[in-house]
This record gives sequence, structure tokens and C-alpha cells, in this order.
Amino acid sequence: MGLIERLMTMLFGGGRNVVAETAGIFVENIEAQAGRDAAMRAAALNQFGNEFNMMSTSRFDRFIDGLNRLPRPLLAFGTIGLFMSAMVEPVWFAARMQGIALVPEPLWWLLGAIISFYFGSRHQAKGQAFQQHLLLGLSNLPSVTRNIAALKALEEGALIPGKADAATDVALGMATETPTENAALNDWTSKRGFEGR
Repeated sequence: MGLIERLMTMLFGGGRNVVAETAGIFVENIEAQAGRDAAMRAAALNQFGNEFNMMSTSRFDRFIDGLNRLPRPLLAFGTIGLFMSAMVEPVWFAARMQGIALVPEPLWWLLGAIISFYFGSRHQAKGQAFQQHLLLGLSNLPSVTRNIAALKALEEGALIPGKADAATDVALGMATETPTENAALNDWTSKRGFEGR
């Protein structure tokens, strides 16, 4: 008894668990990993919260953010307004268009470059986000194709061996409704004295 007790004390005594410590070298501790994952998620959420916290930004930053949101709606509503003014006041509209005809060509190029850069950067950012989403979807393609093939095979009945359509197979339908001889059941009932039933 003393040898077993000393062996158990050596392995598990003194607040230690040598088996768990040894296994921890080869296998990751799931509980510790979950704690690290939770800490990482909390840190990421905290960082995102700090980025979008409007209380820490100055009034100037909020003003500039508001200005950055104005060009797209102003251009859209301005263009619609020009169409409406052409219908309501054609003479006024024609006079303004004559003024625009006097704008020199280099100024048009500059305006086009400004608008292209402004909208082009947004288009590029959205395009890259779309490509990332597309690549993520394509990475799931093999599992999706396997699932679709399995569903089609299930629909066709290929995954269930010996399956037949009892609705159109009259002999199979009759066989499922009429009982067949069961030697084990007959033997059991004869030993129990249920032969008359």
C-alpha cells in the first residue's frame, strides 16, 4: 500500500498533476486557448470601439467627417435640380449653360480628375472588399459542391441502399403490409405458450 501511495503522491500530490502537465506539452489546453481567444476578441472589440468613439474626436474632426459625406448627395441632387430647372425655367437654364460653355478645357480636366479621384478611391475600396468577399466564397466552393452532390444523391436515392419506391412497386407495397414468417418469434412464442394467439 505504501508503494502505491508514494507513486500516487509523486504523480498527483503536492498540488501537481504530472499526467496533465505532460499531456499539456503535446496537446493544447482547450480552456487556456478559449481564455486567450476571449481576451483577443475583447481587445479587438475595444479597439473597434475606440476607433468609432465620437466622444474622443474634436469638433473639427466631426465637422470634416460631415463635409466628407456631402459631395455624393450634393452632386446627385444638383444634377436632378438641373433637370428640373431646365423644365421649369428653360431661359434661366440656357443662360447658365452658356456660362458653363465659357469654362476653359483645363478646368474641366481638373474637375474631372478631382471627381475621379474622389469617387475612384471609394470605388477601389468597395471593389477590393467585394473581391475579398468573392475569394471567401470561392474558398467554400469545394465543401458547397460536396454538399450539393450529397443532396442530389440523397434526392435520387443513391445513398440509401435497397431503397425502392413502394408507391409504384405493388409487390414491394404488399410485402411491407403483410407480415412474413419470423423463426425467432415463432420459437419464442412456442416456449412461452402463446401458440394459440
